[in-house]
Amino acid sequence: MAQQPQIKIPATYMRGGTSKGVFFRLQDLPERCQVPGEARDRLFMRVIGSPDPYAAHIDGMGGATSSTSKCVILSKSSQPGHDVDYLYGQVSIDKPFVDWSGNCGNLSTAAGAFAIHAGLVDPARIPENGTCVVRVWQANIGKTIIAHVPVSDGQVQETGDFELDGVTFPAAEIVLEFLDPSDDGEEGGSMFPTGNLVDDLEVPGVGTFKATMISAGIPTVFVNAEDIGYQGTELREDINGDPAQLARFEQIRVAGALRMGLIKTAEEAATRQHTPKIAFVSRPKDYKASSGKQIEAGEVDLLVRALSMGKLHHAMMGTCAVAIGTAAAVPGTLVNQAAGGGEREAVRFGHPSGTLRVGAEAKLVDGEWTVTKAIMSRSARILMEGVVRVPGDSF
Repeated sequence: MAQQPQIKIPATYMRGGTSKGVFFRLQDLPERCQVPGEARDRLFMRVIGSPDPYAAHIDGMGGATSSTSKCVILSKSSQPGHDVDYLYGQVSIDKPFVDWSGNCGNLSTAAGAFAIHAGLVDPARIPENGTCVVRVWQANIGKTIIAHVPVSDGQVQETGDFELDGVTFPAAEIVLEFLDPSDDGEEGGSMFPTGNLVDDLEVPGVGTFKATMISAGIPTVFVNAEDIGYQGTELREDINGDPAQLARFEQIRVAGALRMGLIKTAEEAATRQHTPKIAFVSRPKDYKASSGKQIEAGEVDLLVRALSMGKLHHAMMGTCAVAIGTAAAVPGTLVNQAAGGGEREAVRFGHPSGTLRVGAEAKLVDGEWTVTKAIMSRSARILMEGVVRVPGDSF
């Protein structure tokens, strides 16, 4: 049997927010992987170590969670007024596919920093000391993200005292602006694809629930925690070890995807795990975060728990945080009601790892709600750089 040697591909392993992934420059990929298609998908699956029936990613760079099973491609931007194009692939852990249907808000932070690290930003625009404004074109959804990246001695500043719940050590703060994050290119062209702030969502075999379905940051289906038997204070172990409950969440997600027009048949949801997200909200309550930190009800406006790739997320997806901030800014949504109602420009919500503040500018235009901008702070740093190796016949 002929043996194929491993090949080496330049790559950088980065944390961005509460996620991490393998970053590539487009020109460093093998030629047949520089265009979308089966070869690229097979390469990314092999890099991550998927599909893995053991759900451990022992033979790859993945971490066997939705937060750590990711690949990113950056290139000089093809869009006027932008520095880089950022393309994100969510690699399934146990199935052979890569989901390109949405963005990763957490890794958007790292995309801004990596753009500078990788020499993709005009050196004339990088200050010796200060903040470099990196204009990122999010190619999956066709949106602009502005990353305000701190620079020290002409290099990205990675260390600092900014603390982010869900990340063990402090780092330098990167402020992200998600411009015009509503309607991410899906059919319907509205921030609320059903035309309603709250719907009665019928889930076959499960029941009917009040739901806010929004397309901002990432398509998300919000339901009330108490309507599905939860408090809103749950941690990962309370849900992820219960296959029956996870299956119920997936049924709700599929029903929401159908209602939002994201899929035409329930079967399509199996290859669209990244979107929409399913999240549940509740009024503030005291709880203990996964780190053991006590979160008091008075510290937050509401509680939110969200699932990603079929499991409860350990903190909060960045794009889902945009959806939370946007929905909270629109009076009448379930998110807004959980936060106490009324008009608001920002919310601090409790998630399994702690709290997060996100702001959004929403307004009513010609009878339709739109959002011009969502803002939040994250951090990013390089964990390792060099080359990643994969068998030459794996793609």
